[in-house]
Amino acid sequence: MAPYESDRTAGAEGLPDEAADVRAGRRKAARYVVPVAVVGVAAATIGLVPALADSGDPSLPKITAEQLIEKIAKSDVQQLSGTVKVSTDLGLPSLGGLESGMLSGATKGSGGSSADPQSKLMELASGTHTVRVAADGPDKAKVSVLENAAEYSVIHNGSDVWAYDSKSNEVYHSTAPAAEKGREKAPKDVPTTPKELADEALKSVDDTTSVTVDGTAQVAGRDAYKLLIKPKQSGSTVGAITVAVDAKTGVPLKFTLVPKSGGAAVVDAGFTQVAFAKPAASTFDFTPPKGAKVTEGKDSKDTKAPESAPTRGDLGKGLDGLKTIGKGWSTIAEFDTGGQGMPSGSSSEGGNVSGFLNSLGDHVKGKFGSGTVFSTRLVNALITDDGKVYAGAVTKDALVKAANAAH
Repeated sequence: MAPYESDRTAGAEGLPDEAADVRAGRRKAARYVVPVAVVGVAAATIGLVPALADSGDPSLPKITAEQLIEKIAKSDVQQLSGTVKVSTDLGLPSLGGLESGMLSGATKGSGGSSADPQSKLMELASGTHTVRVAADGPDKAKVSVLENAAEYSVIHNGSDVWAYDSKSNEVYHSTAPAAEKGREKAPKDVPTTPKELADEALKSVDDTTSVTVDGTAQVAGRDAYKLLIKPKQSGSTVGAITVAVDAKTGVPLKFTLVPKSGGAAVVDAGFTQVAFAKPAASTFDFTPPKGAKVTEGKDSKDTKAPESAPTRGDLGKGLDGLKTIGKGWSTIAEFDTGGQGMPSGSSSEGGNVSGFLNSLGDHVKGKFGSGTVFSTRLVNALITDDGKVYAGAVTKDALVKAANAAH
C-alpha cells in the first residue's frame, strides 16, 4: 500500500483544524483521577513524526500518526460507562506511620471534610486502584473509587457536584455553572480519563518529540491503535508514552507512561470494561445518606482565577516569580520559596525532622552553593540552601546544570 498523502513531518502550523481542537481541550469525556504531577508531565510539548501502523493483532487498516491524532480530535463521545484500572508508581519512599499520618491529614480538606475531592483524590498518587466512570453529556458524570469495603464517589449532575466518602459517612457539596453548548464547564482541576491525558500530551506540537503509530492492540475487548510518544531531548526522565486509541470512536482507552530508567510504568491507566451507551439516569442521582455529615463548599461560580493564572500543568501554580528554563520535555520550573532552603539538621530548629528530610535526598554542590535533590522515578526537585527550587521531569544532572547556569 502506498503511503498516504498526509505522511509528512508537521509542526504546530502543520496540524489540521481538527487536531488543533485538541489544543483547545474542547472534546468532552467522563473523568477519573490521576496524580496532578502526571498531568503536568503529560502536557509536555511534542512533535509529529508520521509512521504507518505496523501489522498486528487485531488487523486494522493502516493509519498515519497524523491521521490518528485527527481521529482523537474528532472524537466527541459524550455517553459512556466503564471500569478503569489506575496504577501509579512514582517510586516514593515508604514513610510508614508518617506517610499514613500525612495522607490522613490530607484528606481533611475544605471545612475539615474527608469527602472534599481536592484532597481526597490525592490518595490515588500511589498504588493500584479500581475506578468506575460514567458520563452522559457535559453536565452528568460520576467517578467512583472502589476500596476494600468502602467507596468514594464524585457525582456531577447539572449544577450540583456531590462527593461522598462511605468510610467516614461524610458528604461534600458544591455547585458548578451548567455547561454551555459545545463547551464544558466542569471544574478544570478535576483529574482526567485517558482521553484528557492524551489531549494534554498533544496540546503543543514542535520538534522535541517523535510520535508514531506502533501497531495495534485490544483494550477492554475493543480494537485499538497504539500511539507512541517519545522525547527526542536528553535529560528527560520520561521514556515513552503509549496511548491506545479506540479504532472506531477515536477515544483513548489506555494511557501508559514509562520512565527512561525502565521498570514498571509510572502511570498505567486504562479501561478494563467500557460501553458507549447512555447510562441510566439514576446513575447520577444522589441524596445524602441519613446521619451523614454534609459540608457545603464555596460555589465554583463565585471563584474566579486571575487572567494570568498558570494552567493546570504548571508545576509552580500559584507561586510568585515562577520562571521556566528550557523547553519541551526538558523544561525546568524555577522559583524562590523566600526561605533558607532545607534545614541543615544541626540547628535546634531542624531537629529530627530536618535530619529525616535530608536522609531522603542527595546532597549536591555547584556554583549555586549546596542543596538537596529529592527524586522520584519521574519528577525531581533541587532545593538550594538559599531557598531556590528547580523542578521538572528531568534528571538530577539536568537540575544541577540549570541551577549552575542561573548563578
